[in-house]
Amino acid sequence: MPRYFLELAYKGERYSGFQVQENAVTVQSEVQKAFQVFYRKEVELTGSSRTDAGVHALQNYFHFDWDGEVLEKHLYNINAILPGDIVLRSVKQVAPEAHSRFNATSREYKYYIYFEKNPFLEDRAWFFPYKLDLELLHQTAAIIKSNTHFLSFSRQNTQVKTFDCTIMESYWIQEQEMLVYNVKANRFVRGMVRALVSSMMQVARGNRSITDFQRLFTDPKQASADFSAPAKGLFLCKVNYPDAQFSK
Repeated sequence: MPRYFLELAYKGERYSGFQVQENAVTVQSEVQKAFQVFYRKEVELTGSSRTDAGVHALQNYFHFDWDGEVLEKHLYNINAILPGDIVLRSVKQVAPEAHSRFNATSREYKYYIYFEKNPFLEDRAWFFPYKLDLELLHQTAAIIKSNTHFLSFSRQNTQVKTFDCTIMESYWIQEQEMLVYNVKANRFVRGMVRALVSSMMQVARGNRSITDFQRLFTDPKQASADFSAPAKGLFLCKVNYPDAQFSK
């Protein structure tokens, strides 16, 4: 049976996360519903990255097996069925063994922060009207890149077997009136990016020392990260695959 990769983007504000859940509206449940309406049969989707409730994505993927051809031109019809805050961008046939989650080599996130009241940023960035030490922000971002164990930055009740992640990029930049944290890794544990951001902000505000921040990596059972960064500032920007992933 042919296997397809489905690329999509969404605003996560109205959804209880990416993956389908019982008695909750999610991005996956909306896409599956739209497929059912258009094709008149169910589809079973497997997601590449499980974003939490309220988190946005500029790029994410599902893979699915389909008995019959899924044509690019059908996306127009399915997008017309979907809510306005979800869009399907492309669909490509891939090798039967291709897996949207396990074959991904890295994921890239951005977290947006702004400092002056702006109604046009309110739903997609964290309003933080406090003075920050930018040098300390850069130092903490560098510390993150040099570490691999992120138990302190994971939400409880997670089912992962390891908290080890390889961080490829970790840095802050200024984009117009916003401060943006960029991070790229082979994998992330639940709640990790938001915990990294809010813990770095504590250091930059002077509420936590660099030494205490380092203890989050060296002594995770005795030190706890801050998880106050809201979901609305977080964007999954890109999911990367090997070059041959989309060659049947």
